[in-house]
Amino acid sequence: MKIPIRDITQIAIFTAIIVICAQIRIPLSGGVPFTLQTTGVALAGIILGAKKGVIAVCIYILLGAAGVPVFNGLQGGIGIIAGHTGGFILSFPLITLSAAFAARKQNVLYWAMLLILGFAANLAIGMVFFAAILERTIANAFAAAVAPFLLTSLLQIGIVIALGKALRYALIKSRITI
Repeated sequence: MKIPIRDITQIAIFTAIIVICAQIRIPLSGGVPFTLQTTGVALAGIILGAKKGVIAVCIYILLGAAGVPVFNGLQGGIGIIAGHTGGFILSFPLITLSAAFAARKQNVLYWAMLLILGFAANLAIGMVFFAAILERTIANAFAAAVAPFLLTSLLQIGIVIALGKALRYALIKSRITI
């Protein structure tokens, strides 16, 4: 299978963007830091589409699992994936897919609904993983690993919509194919 250099470059750039977004973080007392990973993951879907966006996200996850320090705080290794935040990381492709499908339409409400579904799936899977790994109740996991992110997720969705629409428009206007 031959993959065009343009696709490889775009995938590599977005993998790097996600790595950078992962380093923009605020540690929280519940054990799950706030990062901009989800913003980068969603933008990958909006800009690259479903296939290339998910490939970029999966490369990011595989690099981290292999020990490359790409996760928040320059961490890497399978222990992070198998740890209490692993569910959030493993479900990043769901955010990418929801963003990619949203980008197919011009309706901002449609974008918001699909992104909310993607972010909600990410939080739900992350919460279940968090509860299972740390042997906590779902209520406790919700309080520690989801509740602090409800407002920030909505803010990130707003940023993703505004930035994603602007970037798509700029790329289309400049005749850069994605």
